[in-house]
Amino acid sequence: MRVTPALYGILASAMLWGASAHAAELTPQQIYGDASPAVVMVLGYSGGSAKGSGGTGSIIRRDGLVLTNAHVVVEEKTGKPYPKLFAYVKPERVTGNHQKDLSRGYKASVVAFSQPLDLALLKLEGAPASLPVLELGASDRVRIGDRVVAIGHPEQGGLWTLTTGVISAEFEDFQNTKGKHVFQTETGLNRGNSGGPLLDTQGRIIGVNTAIARLAPDGMPITSISFSLKSGVALAWLRQQGVTAEYASVPREAPTAPKPSTPASSSGPKAGTSPSSQTPAPQVQTPARPYNLDQLLSERSKAEAEMEDMMREMRQGLRERAGRR
Repeated sequence: MRVTPALYGILASAMLWGASAHAAELTPQQIYGDASPAVVMVLGYSGGSAKGSGGTGSIIRRDGLVLTNAHVVVEEKTGKPYPKLFAYVKPERVTGNHQKDLSRGYKASVVAFSQPLDLALLKLEGAPASLPVLELGASDRVRIGDRVVAIGHPEQGGLWTLTTGVISAEFEDFQNTKGKHVFQTETGLNRGNSGGPLLDTQGRIIGVNTAIARLAPDGMPITSISFSLKSGVALAWLRQQGVTAEYASVPREAPTAPKPSTPASSSGPKAGTSPSSQTPAPQVQTPARPYNLDQLLSERSKAEAEMEDMMREMRQGLRERAGRR
């Protein structure tokens, strides 16, 4: 075939476009540097109790809206949100010292939740006016084999842990729940990753990590089988709540999400308990010492109780001084 100047120009343009598209993919280190400031740790527990739940969330709006899993913030035995909910923003550097790493904590309240979809929306109280955010990407454009990363807080691992992998499979109506469409991934997810983002190579949320397979019926451990709710489902659910979030592109066929409700979760694989903004440049992270979720909940509950006792004593002292005047 004779290559004419015009054809040569077309071929050269196609090659340059392909190279540009390939170059647009970020490395895991770049994704982590951009995205991790918009990932929070979520802890929930009942008053006077160290028992509770922990997981991960993504800041999706600058005014402090956080997307996470319902099972992270809703108490299983009551079907209601935990009375005490806190979200912790990533420090400049994760050290493994919980007092330092969890120093930027904010009270949170549940705006809406859906147990069938395992989604919840939180609002941070008293957070800075402009927070870093994560964009929601188009999950319908994701293909099996695409590279993805996750950021979360796997128990016995470090806080704000990065794991990498690919999309392994996809399912519609997961666990026989209409509209619950998920990706399967072999990206490392564990207890504490729930509610966190599954990110594409541009650092956009294409899934909300929601469940992991643990044991087969014969007791054999199952590895590298995890599930993330597609971002298209999350976007449709957010619209039902009247909530707009920052997104890179709207899915071509956003699925219709079921109405929010609070029935008991359906059976299936056991769930883990768990920007487009300017963000710090990527940093080399030092290995963080592993944490124990139950111990961390106990520490946070004790610290809050001590603070409440101190405030009570201060108020009592003020009343006594006022009475002596």
